[in-house]
Amino acid sequence: MPTPISVRKVERFGLQRKIVANMTTESWQNIPHAAFVYEPDVTEFWNEWCKIKNLPEFAGISINTVLMYACTKGFVAAPEMNAHIHYNHKFVSGKITQYDEINVSMPAAMSDGKMMTLNVRGCESKTLRELADYIADLYRRMEPTVLDEAMFEVSLENTMRLLKKFKFFTILGRFMGLIPSRKEIRKLKGREKKQYRAMSANERLTKKDIEQGTVLISNIGSVYRGSYCTPTLIDVIPPMVAAVALGSFIEKPGLITGPDGATTIAPRKFLPINLNFDHRGLDFDGVAPFMKCLDQIFANPTQIINWLKSTPKA
Repeated sequence: MPTPISVRKVERFGLQRKIVANMTTESWQNIPHAAFVYEPDVTEFWNEWCKIKNLPEFAGISINTVLMYACTKGFVAAPEMNAHIHYNHKFVSGKITQYDEINVSMPAAMSDGKMMTLNVRGCESKTLRELADYIADLYRRMEPTVLDEAMFEVSLENTMRLLKKFKFFTILGRFMGLIPSRKEIRKLKGREKKQYRAMSANERLTKKDIEQGTVLISNIGSVYRGSYCTPTLIDVIPPMVAAVALGSFIEKPGLITGPDGATTIAPRKFLPINLNFDHRGLDFDGVAPFMKCLDQIFANPTQIINWLKSTPKA
């Protein structure tokens, strides 16, 4: 008989963990992932940010939002990344739909520690100030939101799509899966549900705020700032074809070429960025413009001040 060990905690999957588990499993069962690490020298970019971040016009704007704006410019330059794929392996048929609107799926932590993926909509048409204000409003509306109630809306819509495809056994399996974890799911009832539903969409998150975006950005570096962790692989969530993971700004030796052509070693700032894509719908040449755009931004960071009044698509 094995020696018994003490159990600290047993916790059944709640609705949020069920959805994450289902989406990531579907990702790895169906998507041939391709991934690589892009690690640009961002020393000048970082120095410029340190100079301007305390200016009054940058109040409320974080480096995370600046990086999202920069990535949005990258997606404008690499439109093949901002797309959805629909593929039928049985018939070897499919289609790829590129979008003009860049809706970024962004994982965010709630005050109780749970994660929720927010949909930052229309990033391509927002100035840096508008983008910061939009994200701040999402976080404001996230606090009074009942996570399970909001996710039920999305789950119901997904179930209806399965119903239209006559996937009855999949639907039955989902309902059976809810039975053992029903105590962990906070489903509003009666008066409480009526009051919650009566809340304005301006006061809580709705389905459109947490449904799938067109591309994903996960800022891993914001979770553990200053860590020497390089993200190397994250999930591409179907039907999206691309996902970007941002690491933490790190300092390490780098090469500098002087005016005379001589090369020296000096402390430099680097930003590890993990680029992942669905190889069924995207090749490296579709991702390269994204990196070229960011290279240009990091080499000419004085342009950040202009982003306050210009959009990534401008």
